[in-house]
Amino acid sequence: MSKKNKNKPKKVSVKKERYSKFHKDKSGTLDISMPELSDEQTKVRRDDDSRIDRFLKFSKNSPPKEIVARKEKSKR
Repeated sequence: MSKKNKNKPKKVSVKKERYSKFHKDKSGTLDISMPELSDEQTKVRRDDDSRIDRFLKFSKNSPPKEIVARKEKSKR
């Protein structure tokens, strides 16, 4: 067996070359930047956040009706 020639150029697939024009280059990183908000928009957003925080803090998740019914039945 002979050794492989490392300097030999790789064979390019004809199919890949033909359809390469349809593939777009995609970056690996996402560039997410928040838009600049005006003073009024910032105030509204802060108010909304505070309302949501208050709701999540004081609202309790009640168990589903089936569980409540099962507990009532077991107590009798």
